[in-house]
Amino acid sequence: MARTLACTLATARALTALTRSLPTALRRPWERTNHAGRPVTLLEGPVAVAAALTGVLAGPAPRGAAALSVLVPGVLGGLDDLVGDSTTKGLRGHLGALRSGRVTTGAVKIGGLGGVAVVAALMELTSQETPPTTKGGGSPLRHAAVDSVVIAGSANLVNLLDLRPGRAVKVTTAAGLVLMLPAGSRTTAGAVVGVAALLPEDLAGESMLGDCGANALGSLLGLALVRGLPPRGRLVAAAVVTGLTLASERVSFTRVIESTPVLREIDAWGRDR
Repeated sequence: MARTLACTLATARALTALTRSLPTALRRPWERTNHAGRPVTLLEGPVAVAAALTGVLAGPAPRGAAALSVLVPGVLGGLDDLVGDSTTKGLRGHLGALRSGRVTTGAVKIGGLGGVAVVAALMELTSQETPPTTKGGGSPLRHAAVDSVVIAGSANLVNLLDLRPGRAVKVTTAAGLVLMLPAGSRTTAGAVVGVAALLPEDLAGESMLGDCGANALGSLLGLALVRGLPPRGRLVAAAVVTGLTLASERVSFTRVIESTPVLREIDAWGRDR
């Protein structure tokens, strides 16, 4: 776990420094305007993916499910960042566009996240080195279905939180620290926590995870939940991420946070208000 954490932290800082020296032509496609009307780069996303992937590969086997859970969501999210239709938002918006015969990059991403989550869940169930908490009683297909909801739902949920400086990284870091306690999820969670090295630029409003980084980190966090929780715990996690995803179609998380004093203070910690 220590090696995973160290490699993730070091890679995140090294690549952050490297992105600052990139030619303008390479940086420009990743530049956006944030909620406050200030310029922000989405290059934090690819850096987060590379850092987490490095941490995963530096850790012990099995690595396949974790590497897949970082890389594919990162690529799908990056595609949405670069060429996505910003006028179509949310699960309802993308599925509505699909029903009308229009395929958005968001719809492609939703399908891809679901697919990779299923594959990762099946890899966990069939791995000989999977922690015992992943192989509780019940139908293997039922376990895979629940686990895939946790992984895909977490990928989407972290993306929904990436709307203010530092918010998504704070949440993934806090959750990752908790998931470093169970032996089964310790290494996976270490790769998530290591991405906290990107927090200074994120809090300053200079960079953000974007879909690329948020989907990858969320997916890896979901896998850590799968590895660290017993079957009933994973069922609860699946219900929570599903409920929050559905609630996000009607309720603004930002509005809820800003109207709740404790959440507002935690959310604002470390950044200019």
